[in-house]
Amino acid sequence: MKALVQRVLRGKVSVDEKVIAEIERGLVIFLGVGHDDQDEQAAFLTEKIAALRIFEDSAGKMNLSLRDVAGAALVVSQFTLYADTRRGRRPSFTDAALPEKARPLVDRFAQLLREQGVPTQQGEFGANMLVEIHNDGPVTIWLEK
Repeated sequence: MKALVQRVLRGKVSVDEKVIAEIERGLVIFLGVGHDDQDEQAAFLTEKIAALRIFEDSAGKMNLSLRDVAGAALVVSQFTLYADTRRGRRPSFTDAALPEKARPLVDRFAQLLREQGVPTQQGEFGANMLVEIHNDGPVTIWLEK
């Protein structure tokens, strides 16, 4: 499982010009699911993300977690995180899990974040989404399990 995490002042997902998810301060999490991923990977990453100290404290140091700042999460499924570009010019996505496996794990990931005390919204799995991000910093972190 791969997660690209961006610290944001706000984030929003629209499908067919309709806003389906929106957060203020928090994290936009682009989530990719691989063939071998299970609940274990989702649990590891949600625990890590909820506690990741990437928000600034009063001294300006990255010392606070998403929970510490009462931030929210916006989870966006993104199979393209598994792009293999080693050969040719057209990426291969054969390492990404098929939708019937990925969809339940993305939903489980979001549920586990909620269980970590993080208000969580989701994009629409498999949809063509417009994702608006107001990256704060910018701070972008890559996580894998």
